[in-house]
Amino acid sequence: MTDTENPEPESQRRHVVRLLVLVAFLGALFYLFTVARVVDVETVRSAVAAAGPAAPLAYIVVSALLGAILVPGPILAAGSGVLFGPVIGVFVTLGATVGTAVIASLIGRRAGRDSARALLGADRADRIDARIERYGLWAVVGQRFIPGISDALASYTFGAFGVPLWQMAVGAFIGSAPRAFVYTALGASINDLNSPLGYAALAVWIVTAVIGAFAAHRGFRHWRARARD
Repeated sequence: MTDTENPEPESQRRHVVRLLVLVAFLGALFYLFTVARVVDVETVRSAVAAAGPAAPLAYIVVSALLGAILVPGPILAAGSGVLFGPVIGVFVTLGATVGTAVIASLIGRRAGRDSARALLGADRADRIDARIERYGLWAVVGQRFIPGISDALASYTFGAFGVPLWQMAVGAFIGSAPRAFVYTALGASINDLNSPLGYAALAVWIVTAVIGAFAAHRGFRHWRARARD
């Protein structure tokens, strides 16, 4: 058995500490920007609006960075709807969502990839890599449909497990499209939630949540069956 398959205790502790530091860092970000909300999205939105014709591109960049530090995506998407309306706003939201996925995945890969492989062992890590190569894109798409899971945190995890960037970008674009419409449309119709646009957003949200819950349940059962086998 090689050293890679059974790392020395000292080396293993180093990798565990490295992953714990990453988890603590993400936990601190989650508290600051999701719970405490130290970033005032209204101020950000006002600053972006002052950019004039370049405002959509500016909002994509700013929103992608804010999403990567775990500022809640629905708030950013709603801000896109307020600023740019339901049509342009959806594309701005999707652009920011893909940007957040790529940024978070790169950081996760850089910070946790080597340690995750070392702790899993070479054989197990290679098997996971093979499954990611085959199913990684659809794992990203499926995660976006599951309610209650932070997309940014999931992107950090996908990066640590080596999901390729193209799968992150394409998967985030496909999987986030329904929710991008929902939150952007709600932001655009914030002054009249009884409008047809508001009801359409609610309907899409319900359908997406049901599909996500069903897919998560089926995926968990499939995983348990494979684990028993």
